[in-house]
Amino acid sequence: MARQAGTITIARHGEPALSRDVRLNAADYETFWAQYEIGGLVAGQSAPEHLTETAKKADVVFVSTRRRAIESARILVGNREVFEDVRLIEAPLPSPPFPGLLKMSPRLWGFFARFWWWWFNHHKGQETRKQASARAKAIAGEIAAQAEQGKTVLVIAHGFFNAMLGVELGRLGWRKVWGRGWKYWSTRRYERR
Repeated sequence: MARQAGTITIARHGEPALSRDVRLNAADYETFWAQYEIGGLVAGQSAPEHLTETAKKADVVFVSTRRRAIESARILVGNREVFEDVRLIEAPLPSPPFPGLLKMSPRLWGFFARFWWWWFNHHKGQETRKQASARAKAIAGEIAAQAEQGKTVLVIAHGFFNAMLGVELGRLGWRKVWGRGWKYWSTRRYERR
């Protein structure tokens, strides 16, 4: 008799400590993003109860190598073993070629940076959309292989890359059965079709 597949839950990390309550020009945004990429979480936060319960049941935990993801994993699973994987880091967000006098919030810069990266292949020598998609496909295959063995898998990574990962899981025959938003600690669960 074939073994029943497990589930895959993909979660976004908790709230980073770096404040987004600033206005930046393009150069400032590049510096902001570099700091965001190495920073940790706001102290004292806790994960939503539904995600904490999922984490307790997880047989395998994959986590991005970024500090904010690792700290989120520790909040969720304590000192249990996790598998850190650089392939789960966020897709890059190089600032688009906007005039230096233009100032916006990091949230708006992130929107435009993602738009330029996705639609115009604007990567400034960083990872391209095609490369990020290949990375998502590769790690999705490994995550799915664990769940195919009947394991409950938890992935802790980043907002946009989690969406890319979800697309690849869909291509592998997994469907989203539950999801909660796109904010920090947002969660999506996938089951085999």
